[in-house]
Amino acid sequence: MKNIKQITKQLALLLAFCMVVFACNDKLEENDGQLAADDLDYTASDDMVLPLIGAYSAVYSRGWEDPILIGVRGDDVNAGGLGDQQPLADTDLFIYDNNYWMYNQIWENFYGDIVRILSSRETIQLYQNFATEDEYLDRADQYMAECKVLSGFTHFQMSRMWGDIFIIGSTDIALELENGVKTKGEVMQYISDLMDEAMPFLPDQRPNERQDVFGGVTKYTALAIKALANLELENYQGVADATGAIIGSNKFSLYPDFYELFKKPGELSDESIFELQFSDYNTEDGDANNHLFAPFGPSNWTPVVESAAAGWGFYEPSLKYIKFMIDRGDQTRLITSVNFTPRGMDELMTDPEYASLPNYISNTTPDGDIFNDYPRAMFASGKHYLPSNQLTEGRTEYGSSKNLIVIRYAEILLMHAEALTQGASSSAMTADAAVNMVRSRVGMPTLSGVTNDQVMDEKFAELAMEWGVRYFDMIRLDKYDELSYDGRTFTADKEFLPYPQAQLDLLPLE
Repeated sequence: MKNIKQITKQLALLLAFCMVVFACNDKLEENDGQLAADDLDYTASDDMVLPLIGAYSAVYSRGWEDPILIGVRGDDVNAGGLGDQQPLADTDLFIYDNNYWMYNQIWENFYGDIVRILSSRETIQLYQNFATEDEYLDRADQYMAECKVLSGFTHFQMSRMWGDIFIIGSTDIALELENGVKTKGEVMQYISDLMDEAMPFLPDQRPNERQDVFGGVTKYTALAIKALANLELENYQGVADATGAIIGSNKFSLYPDFYELFKKPGELSDESIFELQFSDYNTEDGDANNHLFAPFGPSNWTPVVESAAAGWGFYEPSLKYIKFMIDRGDQTRLITSVNFTPRGMDELMTDPEYASLPNYISNTTPDGDIFNDYPRAMFASGKHYLPSNQLTEGRTEYGSSKNLIVIRYAEILLMHAEALTQGASSSAMTADAAVNMVRSRVGMPTLSGVTNDQVMDEKFAELAMEWGVRYFDMIRLDKYDELSYDGRTFTADKEFLPYPQAQLDLLPLE
């Protein structure tokens, strides 16, 4: 093993940041601060929420690079023409450079989060050790279970990208690393089992029903992550059981307006199962806790609110996806998912089959923002776009205060249908009913006798640009031909990213 003491020291430094404390507010985020462990009074049981908020902060404070790298290899998304980030464009073409800073940064982002979450969980345990009232004993059990869900989410994202990874289950980092990397299958089973451990202690509520930590994870978030892990294991009955439990709860419903679902009106709707929350506190200036959405935005636009800043153009819906949606007549989801430029529309029309575009396609969004030509991309992701007229007055940052949806009920319905078309059984809902519920929201005609191929098409239409769902579906099903598009050639050896060279130099990965 390579220099275990060096990496243990490096990861131990992350522990210094795990006790980040935030004042609890509508969006869970306020001023970033630290509290040394020696300053904690573990008999002050009401304070045990503080390390929990620190765990949420770890997950919410995603780098801009995280969702972009996770999703960029799918056939729904292209990297923009990135002169200063060429290795990201190469990654989109399945050409991997393990010296690329982004690979290492994301590795450190997620493992840093895991360490902070675990330290929060262990701190909550210390509070519980000093608690005497049942209320606080139960509260500590719930908070520690929430940390398990957050840890499961981070491990899940890591393993989907790199396959075999370290499972970090405690802050005894040396011991965890000595256990070596686990296979992707082992990691997914660990996540599934961890969700089973957490569920008995979690609120039986939607996230938006919680009053203690509004929008926090619940039993249904754990079920969703369990379903996702079992999908990667191709344990389709496990997927059907977990998604069936969510459906059978009758707690969730699809937000009626697909376009506004990804804007401020749709934040923490009854469709939301896991959502990263951000806020500028509805103030013109001062503190804000925002995700950086600029990489998703256009570098040249004419917004309704003239002061609204532009973006970087790093992430664009693919021509393949756009043509797929036009062919389906899938108008609502297309104009929600894709923001067009004149150059993009011209490029579409160079294909004789699309020489005449539907009249609903325009470079003006339904809210009146105009996307002009810019060099890096021909299209922008509408799901990562906040209309300028929804910005808080005085705020100019692209997407300021916009939340980032991670898991929503529509994905649960489609995973349920997928599991049933792969041979699983369920009394919660038929595959036809699940698919048609998603389709009816956007005015698409109903289907009967749905096949697995039709379900995968529906996932493509519904979940494009969201957390790499399309890419990971295609590699799980060995549909390499779908990923070999527009000059790309995908092969099985390209499924996972290479370990970052900086980690190979430190970690016992060989």
